[in-house]
Amino acid sequence: MSETNFMDKLLDGVEVEWLPLGDVTQYEQPTKYLVTSTNYSDEFDTPVLTAGKTFILGYTDEVSGIYKASEKPVIIFDDFTTANKWVDFDFKAKSSAMKMISSSDEDRFLIKYIYYWLNTLPSELVDGDHKRHWIGNFSNKRIPIPCPDNPKKSLEIQAEIVRILDTFTELTAELTAELTARKKQYNYYRDQLLSFEDGEVEWKTLGETCDVYTGGEAPESGSMSKTPTDIYKYPIYGNGVEVYGYTDSYRVNKDAVTISSIGANTGNVYFRSAYFTPIIRLKVLMPKHDQILPRYIFHALSSISIGSKSSSVPNMNAADVKRISIPVPSVEKQARIVAILDKFDALTNSITDGLPREIELRQKQYEYYRYLLLSFPKSEEVAT
Repeated sequence: MSETNFMDKLLDGVEVEWLPLGDVTQYEQPTKYLVTSTNYSDEFDTPVLTAGKTFILGYTDEVSGIYKASEKPVIIFDDFTTANKWVDFDFKAKSSAMKMISSSDEDRFLIKYIYYWLNTLPSELVDGDHKRHWIGNFSNKRIPIPCPDNPKKSLEIQAEIVRILDTFTELTAELTAELTARKKQYNYYRDQLLSFEDGEVEWKTLGETCDVYTGGEAPESGSMSKTPTDIYKYPIYGNGVEVYGYTDSYRVNKDAVTISSIGANTGNVYFRSAYFTPIIRLKVLMPKHDQILPRYIFHALSSISIGSKSSSVPNMNAADVKRISIPVPSVEKQARIVAILDKFDALTNSITDGLPREIELRQKQYEYYRYLLLSFPKSEEVAT
């Protein structure tokens, strides 16, 4: 069925009216539900929410002033950033800068439908802007409501759109939960495999087993590209996980391990395949001999907390890195450990064939159908 036929069948010939968002919703300040304690613990029951990226700040043991979203779900909306979340579980709020959005008439407007439509809106934030957005901006936006004069039919259409989009979000949530479980499983097996009895293996410093280099300056802009090309095909790695760019030459011609060495990412460990260019803020570890495997070094370092803070900015110099010790079993045992942990690592971190890739594809599928289901034709009055 084509996209047009699908929407025609769903709407069944009814008209769509664009109503002000402020007419179909109502808001409440979370004043009654603000948390007072800062004593958060995973052992407590009630989540403390913010509408921002962090979402759940922690859990509190406070038992009064809890909003019962399990009985009446709401959208929490950050008045300053316009970030929003769907909440259908009981919670307390952290900040009064958050608004709790609900339907103004549950017999006519489904709040979950409003939530999905709200997330089709492009961001209008301006750098440095620090004003409240719901009353002055968002409440005036117009939302498409199918046949508002026929509430029964309207709710049926809204509910079907919600049902379809819920299917995709639930699948993504299941995959995300699976990813979390697999990461825990990887950490468990990694810790088990890298735990040795006293005297079972020799512990050696990275200075004994590896040459330690510091990344150099980034290539000139004229000799690099942000995307790979036939000429600029060698990745450039900086302080984070992302590729900084691509260049026409390389400085490292073997598999190696890099450690971020300054700033918030200090101590982050990455495995890098041969033929790449490291730049400043990176320390590069290259085995001195074939009795220690780069992938083993990566897993071993991932199992420990590394980093130092010799000033107000977290940083590690080459001497810090060389002093780090890891257990070094036989190369055969290293290979067995690597084979096991690589399977978990691929499943949990691969952006080509692991769960992260599957989650990305499902998210794109959800966004496609959200656009399809919520892109109603606008009248001339609404479009202008």
